[in-house]
Amino acid sequence: MVGEEDFGPLLRRLLDRRGLDPAALSRLTAVPEPELSAVLHGEAPNPPLLRRLAPALGLHAADVFALAGIDLPDDLAPLDAKAGPKVPRVIRNAVLLPPEQRPALRGLVASLSQEERTQPAPEPFRYQQYPPGPGALLMRMVQNRNLRWAPTAHTFLLVTGRYWAASTYGQVGAGRKPLTPDLLADYAALLDVPAADLAVLTGVPLPTDAPPLRYDITGIAELLWELRRLTASQLHQVGDTAEALLGRLPGE
Repeated sequence: MVGEEDFGPLLRRLLDRRGLDPAALSRLTAVPEPELSAVLHGEAPNPPLLRRLAPALGLHAADVFALAGIDLPDDLAPLDAKAGPKVPRVIRNAVLLPPEQRPALRGLVASLSQEERTQPAPEPFRYQQYPPGPGALLMRMVQNRNLRWAPTAHTFLLVTGRYWAASTYGQVGAGRKPLTPDLLADYAALLDVPAADLAVLTGVPLPTDAPPLRYDITGIAELLWELRRLTASQLHQVGDTAEALLGRLPGE
């Protein structure tokens, strides 16, 4: 887990990248400047502050919680853990669709009402609780998209065309596999977080000559984020619709 003591430096890096100082951030968030300065100098942030920071930083609130190493409150956690294994099917079909047809799929996702949570969000499995480090940060962001190790490996393959064993992603989170520029570029393709932000937050530069992706992935990272609020049955419906759209393509 990214330690809370690390949040101040991470926040400072993001502010430097955006050309913001504590005074400007205070105006954007309506948080008193002394409170922000205390966090920048090592004080642990509280959940209400993290929620206020998210829109000012242009990040999802859940990902700001990941930066701070604080477990997600139920309202920010993926709705249905059982839906996670169904995510790769939707992503597979979405990747195969022409980019101009993907908005129709996202429109369907947006039209589905979010069901009430019937039980508290489950605690991360022990193997998903990582020591502090840049890999832990990235894997917590992946978990925010309702992906455990096996669906993560499958989804990375679909989006980037590159495959690693599911356990390898766990090794990244645990810091046992180095986070390389090429690997960071793969995470940037999957997460709807600016690639330059990930480079600043992890201290790993993006590759100067990134390996080519197999497909045009326009809108895929955003779709992946939106799927996290659906139940398993709703994801099954979205997957069926994506397959129907594919079946109507010429030559399919």
